[in-house]
Amino acid sequence: MKKNLFLDYGFQPFIAEAIEELGFYEPTDIQKKMIPLILKGQSAIGQSQTGTGKTHSYLLPIIEKVDAASEQVQAVITAPTRELAQQIYHEILKITKNSDISSRCFIGGTDKQRTIEKLKTQPHIVVGTPGRINDLVKEQALYVHTSSMLVVDEADLMLDMGFIEDVDQIAAKMPEKLQILVFSATIPEKLKPFMKKYMENPQFAHVEPERISAKNINHVIVPKKSRDKVAVLYDILVDINPYLGIVFTNTKANADEVADALIAKGLKVGRIHGDLSPRERKKMMKQIRNLDYQYIVATDLAARGIDIEGVSHIINYELPQDLDFYVHRCGRTARAGNSGVAYTIYEPSDEDALNRIEKMGISFSHMELKKGEWIELPALNKRKSRQKTTDEIDAKAKSLVRKPKKVKPGYKKKMKYKMDQIKKKERRKKNRSK
Repeated sequence: MKKNLFLDYGFQPFIAEAIEELGFYEPTDIQKKMIPLILKGQSAIGQSQTGTGKTHSYLLPIIEKVDAASEQVQAVITAPTRELAQQIYHEILKITKNSDISSRCFIGGTDKQRTIEKLKTQPHIVVGTPGRINDLVKEQALYVHTSSMLVVDEADLMLDMGFIEDVDQIAAKMPEKLQILVFSATIPEKLKPFMKKYMENPQFAHVEPERISAKNINHVIVPKKSRDKVAVLYDILVDINPYLGIVFTNTKANADEVADALIAKGLKVGRIHGDLSPRERKKMMKQIRNLDYQYIVATDLAARGIDIEGVSHIINYELPQDLDFYVHRCGRTARAGNSGVAYTIYEPSDEDALNRIEKMGISFSHMELKKGEWIELPALNKRKSRQKTTDEIDAKAKSLVRKPKKVKPGYKKKMKYKMDQIKKKERRKKNRSK
């Protein structure tokens, strides 16, 4: 029987049991680097791409360190979105179900007064969005001054969404000797003052992705051409018939427009974006997990941190404005060793962005769906170089064949004939040089 390498960390029996149930046998690269550091009590920065197992790289050692006999807050975990906070909370419940460790999730959009009433007993582990945790601290309902561990998950997104100030205020109420764990796909310059303020000589664990995108993802670009974009999308979705497909748009308005158009065409479509009320978002995530929908239309909110199981296909209805998000979007599929496909519907104005994504190390298949059949098209860069060559030959032929001063009947045919001869000659030259 294969030895479970997680047992080498000496976790308590209830954690070892949970690891077995979760089907974990060998730590990922980020887990190998972070778990020993966290168990030793060191502050650390973990930088790795999405889908590398970073959530369990901090949950397992944090839960190991919690003293269940002490009814105090011992760890605070902050996340930028409600969905991610709930997801982390559910993972904590899976690991702690056979223990006396208590945890609570605090997010916006829930009844604050009821939450305060329930805080007569403080949980061992707190997870939530920074704004709500900070509110409860200010109300003197949540006592974080007893906690020795603080996690800042998806820190670069936390910064983008303006939550670092709340995290700063939470950290200021915590002990001076605080173990801070920062996790982020990137480490922006603007995040460094926060880290410098609270982290003394942190350990840095950077896991370079083997590839910019998971190796099990096939990337396909599909030209929109002169067709209606929703019609192109609909044809792709019906043809691929995914187990679960996420369609990404850049704005909430576009997400609603695309979702409504697909529903009108008879597809079972859910949606995730920032304009849904907390109740709607909670209901939507439950329906998605219950596989009530085959298709989800989402903004980039769903690309970071939210783990939706069984996503077989990603479809970019439009390319993200920040091209790094292309990788985050595609990271929603091909997780845990599974394979996936990422389709992108593109227009001529997207070609420059596609070239930049290719320079990031992603290879595209160039395909078109015609009458239910996928047809392979020339690679984008080949098409461009061929067009450039054709344009150059045309320009040279035009420059060599001048319109005569005195025109006679049939002069246009003669000019065209001369130009065609020059073009043939130039093409032969090009082919020989190749």
